[in-house]
Amino acid sequence: MAFEDEFTPEGGEKGVDRAETNSKQARWYAVQVASGCEKKVKASLEQRLQTLDVADRVLKIEIPQTPIKRVRKDGSHQNAEEKVFPGYVLISMKLDDEVWQVVKNTPHVINFVGAEQRRAYGRGRGHVKPMPLSRSEVERIFKQTQEQKPVIKVDMEAGDRITVLSGPFKDFEGEVIEVSPERSKLKALLSIFGRDTPVELEFNQVQKES
Repeated sequence: MAFEDEFTPEGGEKGVDRAETNSKQARWYAVQVASGCEKKVKASLEQRLQTLDVADRVLKIEIPQTPIKRVRKDGSHQNAEEKVFPGYVLISMKLDDEVWQVVKNTPHVINFVGAEQRRAYGRGRGHVKPMPLSRSEVERIFKQTQEQKPVIKVDMEAGDRITVLSGPFKDFEGEVIEVSPERSKLKALLSIFGRDTPVELEFNQVQKES
């Protein structure tokens, strides 16, 4: 599979030798990997690049992530990160046959993201022609990871059954009807005097029933 004539750098001038220009300019590509194996692929690929002597053509390997704040059952907060594109790794590289083979044959790599090329004959699927991400798309992705404020995630949602641990409704059981992560509060229907009554509670006042 030859790449010399397949990729034209953005902004390239007419008449410029595309193979020569491409050898000087790295582009970002998205690579699909097995779910949950993003970090394994990054580590394996970094090692293979050195072993197979193509590290000079791969500039960066990134797993875009955004900050999140998890609210635990006891109401405490835990800072963490969440993948923007689970199952994908972004690679900035000067793509040629050799680099393509190294990336494609890395354990847990499924394929490049690109356009599928039909076979000239037969019924089997053709190969995927890797397509570089546009500059605007790359800028949007990394701007999102750098500027986004932490998203609050809570392990409770409407419909969950809860038990109240403290306060005037201690030991009452009920059903969550609304969750407000930004306020660390929720509303639940509790049976008070034989009636289902909506009550606002703090996260640390309740326990989710398993």
